[in-house]
Amino acid sequence: MTFNDDSRLQGGKVKRRGRTTTAVAGGGVGVAVLVFLIAQFTGFDLSGVVGGDGGLTQIQGGGATAEPVTECRTGRDANADVDCRMEGAAESLDAYWTAESRQLGVSYTTPDFYLFDGSTDTACGTASASTGPFYCPPDRALYLDTAFYDDLQSKYGSSGGPLAQMYVVAHEWGHHVQQLQGTFADTDRSGTGASSGSVRVELQADCYAGAWVGNAASTESANGQTFFEPFTRAQIADALSAASAVGDDSIQERSSGHVDPDSFTHGSSEQRQRWFERGYEQGALTCDTLSIPGSSL
Repeated sequence: MTFNDDSRLQGGKVKRRGRTTTAVAGGGVGVAVLVFLIAQFTGFDLSGVVGGDGGLTQIQGGGATAEPVTECRTGRDANADVDCRMEGAAESLDAYWTAESRQLGVSYTTPDFYLFDGSTDTACGTASASTGPFYCPPDRALYLDTAFYDDLQSKYGSSGGPLAQMYVVAHEWGHHVQQLQGTFADTDRSGTGASSGSVRVELQADCYAGAWVGNAASTESANGQTFFEPFTRAQIADALSAASAVGDDSIQERSSGHVDPDSFTHGSSEQRQRWFERGYEQGALTCDTLSIPGSSL
């Protein structure tokens, strides 16, 4: 188990969106920007769904309505059900960052967190299952199709496990903290490369995820019980496996058999694991990836 069975979940941090079908026509600059934004935030290339004329062929569009996930009451529920696991992770992350943000000098607000099936509409464009999880700054919201967790194992080679799933959420939650810090506005993420601004932003989010994991077993739920039991080394290894699986070099090696550091946007597997471990061992205040020399990344 990962969650403390006796911890109490309040519900409402996670919302689930319904699904509708929408044909999306158009192209040109708008589509190119959408594809670029999703690639920047998630590392997943959507160019395969863009036609030669620059138009999206067809994408499923999600409805705008959302219902809170309210059926999750305890850590026992979070151990048994993935939606409840997302709710438990969100409540723990929110409690952690409410306290930790003061140390960072951030005026913290809770992000929205939407689960969806197949596709949904966002201010960053239409997200489908193939985009993977991502954070949309204009919405200040996380978007996740939990079917991605199957892909994380079958396509990307992660060992899986509950903490690997929650690492993904914690990474995107870290982007929300960066949005509140002004990091997105202040960092040039248009370039690529091993020491580019985009890589620095992603590695900091990995470090923030590790910082949450390092404190998660002491963060208390609504009834004063800790959300989590102490994590085992095997569970930490699962989270590190997920970080490694979505490294630029790992994805490029699987997709093309060739690694091109000049095209990196998220960092290598080794970097992503190392910065996660740094946050885990030393806390969020040590997650400065933005001002250090590229050789130190």
